[in-house]
Amino acid sequence: MHAAMRYASLNGGKRIRAMLVYAAGQTVGADQDCLDTPACAVELIHAYSLVHDDLPAMDDDALRRGKPTCHIAYDEATAILAGDALQSLAFELLVAPTAISPSAEVRVQMVSELAKAAGHAGMVGGQVRDIEAEGVSLSLEQLNALHRGKTGALIQASVVLGALSGRNNDPRAITGLKHYAGQIGLAFQIIDDILDEESDTETLGKRSGADRALSKATYPSTIGLEASKDMAHRCHAAAVSALEKLGTDTHMLTRIADLIVNRRH
Repeated sequence: MHAAMRYASLNGGKRIRAMLVYAAGQTVGADQDCLDTPACAVELIHAYSLVHDDLPAMDDDALRRGKPTCHIAYDEATAILAGDALQSLAFELLVAPTAISPSAEVRVQMVSELAKAAGHAGMVGGQVRDIEAEGVSLSLEQLNALHRGKTGALIQASVVLGALSGRNNDPRAITGLKHYAGQIGLAFQIIDDILDEESDTETLGKRSGADRALSKATYPSTIGLEASKDMAHRCHAAAVSALEKLGTDTHMLTRIADLIVNRRH
């Protein structure tokens, strides 16, 4: 099981959620060392979600990051248990006191934010909506709501955990960062849907055309490919605009927004 946990969490990936923790923390003047734990925690939650997402009962994928998915490399039971263990490890890290941890009160806030993002009102709820939407036509509003949970909630939590690591948790700054995160969360999913249509399996590191094969609700299938590209760029512009109102050093968050809309895998 430990080998499967390492395989799932250390086997490549873009680390965008961890980068967001560091970038948001930098924006509010957090000590760099204080950001390691929340960055690890969000990546562990993300890794667990991918392990479970790839299972035969879910998306039934055999390829992730250019390598066999966890249940293929090991077996289904081991993959399920490894995913469970990665999830609990995320919260174990957040509550473990160290010399460089934020206060106990802040760590409780972090646990709350991450739990909500990962649970029924966030990532898991979004996954349920995604399964229920297979073969169903959704409105753009319904599709946005689905992905604010499935993809956006953890992206937003990454930014909030970074912001909470700062010396002064200014509610106005956190509100602005949440707006930024909401926009890049949608942009991330839109680009993901576009790449599934336009890219190939080798470039993506996972099976291309999988969304279409499963009759999933996607942005291209809902509003068309060109409109999806336009929407991604509008989300990017809204995210950058939200950062400009903060009045702090947000260049790393801007670069991550650029990376998200320009990525090719």
